[in-house]
Amino acid sequence: MKNYEEVSFVSGGTSGLGLAVAQRFVQRGMRVVLFGRSEEKGLEAIEGLGSNATFQQGDVASEDDVTRAVEKAANLGRLTVAVHCAGVSYARSIIGRKGVHSLEDFSRVINTNLLGAFNVSRTCAYFMSRNAPIAGERGAIICCSSIAAFDGMRGQVAYSAAKAGIVGMTLPFARDLSQHAIRFVTLAPGVFDTPMARALDDGLLDDLVSKTPHPPRLGFAAEFAALVVHVMENQMINGVTLRIDGGLRLG
Repeated sequence: MKNYEEVSFVSGGTSGLGLAVAQRFVQRGMRVVLFGRSEEKGLEAIEGLGSNATFQQGDVASEDDVTRAVEKAANLGRLTVAVHCAGVSYARSIIGRKGVHSLEDFSRVINTNLLGAFNVSRTCAYFMSRNAPIAGERGAIICCSSIAAFDGMRGQVAYSAAKAGIVGMTLPFARDLSQHAIRFVTLAPGVFDTPMARALDDGLLDDLVSKTPHPPRLGFAAEFAALVVHVMENQMINGVTLRIDGGLRLG
């Protein structure tokens, strides 16, 4: 039986992994609020998702933008789950032909990928804490990190640092939120068939696929979304980072 009072919030939900997650939530009968920078992509996404999806434009690193978006989700019903998939990819050597790694670029990646994750998570947790418990729980927050958090490649200093930061805050977040019956879990995907992966050099992408033990292919966004749903449903998964990578190691 569909329950249209359950609400999900997906940052970075207009494409790639986030959009696949949003599709699964809609299929489950949940309302979903997509949050992202591009209004064009947002409107296109909700057109495909149907009437149970809405879009709110904003920046994950902005306190006002995120508060406005999460409050919108909470006003639609019971904010049951929040999934943070928003992020940017960046590759640059510490010292290269263009000189030393830009401090401005490092800060930009950290602000979007790490500060944004903290901002979305803390805000969603606050609104979830107002929920009455159901089966002993008020909500679940799931963040998307990357296997680059553990074995980042050359040129991934900024990206790996940001993704490792998400891994590092997972257990303390879960411990802090335990008194409010809210879970916090991080997923660390490998190389998935998304616009971000398709932007990589073909040779690099083929090399990464060849190093994936099984299955020797790109991951499907639907497989990531299926794990999100399982985490949402399984209350014993908490305070942990789960790799979903087919056994791929970048180093």
